[in-house]
Amino acid sequence: MANAAEAFSDERLIAIERDVAAFEDEATQMLVDVGSIISPSGQEHERAAKVAEEMRAIGLKNVKVTKDRNVIGRIKGRSGKAVVFVSTLDDLKTVAEHQRQLGAPLNVSGRRVEGPGSNTSSTTVAMLAAAQALIDVNLKPKHDIIFAAVAEEETGLDGMRALYDAYQEDALLFVDVLGDGSSISYGALGIHWWKVVAEGPPGHTLRGGLPNINLAIARAVDRIFALPQPSEFEDRMTRVNVAILNSGKVFNHKPPEGWFSLDIRSLDAPIIADIESDVREILSEVSDETSISLEMVPENMTPGGQIPGALESDLVRWSVQIAKRLGLEPRLSDAGSANLNIAIANGTPAIGLGGERGGQRGHPGEWADIDAMMRTARHVALLGYLMGQDVPAPAE
Repeated sequence: MANAAEAFSDERLIAIERDVAAFEDEATQMLVDVGSIISPSGQEHERAAKVAEEMRAIGLKNVKVTKDRNVIGRIKGRSGKAVVFVSTLDDLKTVAEHQRQLGAPLNVSGRRVEGPGSNTSSTTVAMLAAAQALIDVNLKPKHDIIFAAVAEEETGLDGMRALYDAYQEDALLFVDVLGDGSSISYGALGIHWWKVVAEGPPGHTLRGGLPNINLAIARAVDRIFALPQPSEFEDRMTRVNVAILNSGKVFNHKPPEGWFSLDIRSLDAPIIADIESDVREILSEVSDETSISLEMVPENMTPGGQIPGALESDLVRWSVQIAKRLGLEPRLSDAGSANLNIAIANGTPAIGLGGERGGQRGHPGEWADIDAMMRTARHVALLGYLMGQDVPAPAE
């Protein structure tokens, strides 16, 4: 293929884009219907059922809601392999609280869908609008094209873990649909959150100040902040942060238990492992010095990693060309942090399509941008066609 312009002049791609545009009114109403359903992490059942209903209505095959509350539909291919598109089914807990307080469905105002629950759900609707366009042009792809809305993205990526386990043998690649592609992530930033729990003897101030869990917490935090890796590997986005200190409640008693948060990040998993090993050594030393028990308890583990050659892959190159066709200048990043992390950490190529979806996410005034939603749908539809057909990306 000579260039991207030649590819996008293909009558089938023109028809796909035309079909996406024609679906705007239905997509907008779908967002009102789907986004109005209260769906915090772990409680996605009702929204999952509605998304499954919409998948069946547009003609996706083998639609199912799994025991993990993931919703999956398929356009069948011939090869036995699959291209998998993923969106987020759940909302933040604060979004659910705002929905309950509002007590009303989303509403359409101009080029916006307004109300809590609109922002994240716009990506699921965009994905379904893309699926509708591919079905309407009677696409018979080489590979299965899977569309999945996954649960518990906000609380540990558990839905994506389950989806990856189900498709890891067949999936050629994953696309995490987060926006229109004005940013494209092709690598993953590892993020490990720990609670470091301290335990020691309680007692009144008059009966002596030591041992005291706060002494152990203070020493441990001081030494953790002195670890060398954040400076040595700054170019690998290596960070160590302690954000929360939690212990006693009254002035005149030693608390029996307390904890502090530990946030470790890096593009490279071995660096994170090295930091965690050093932290365990620090905790052991401080425990010996203070007679206070210190234990690392995992809170949320988001794996990271890099796929060799990802930046030059057809997946990334096509996504860049599609973004440009949409009038965007995509920002490329090797530090994604969402559902794509699960695939990349396990060695399967994946990208995250980022971009603005609207505004005020997590606040009562949350809204979704209809134009952005439809750009996302165009991006997913074009990418689904090209990757589902194994079309090589142009050299430029």
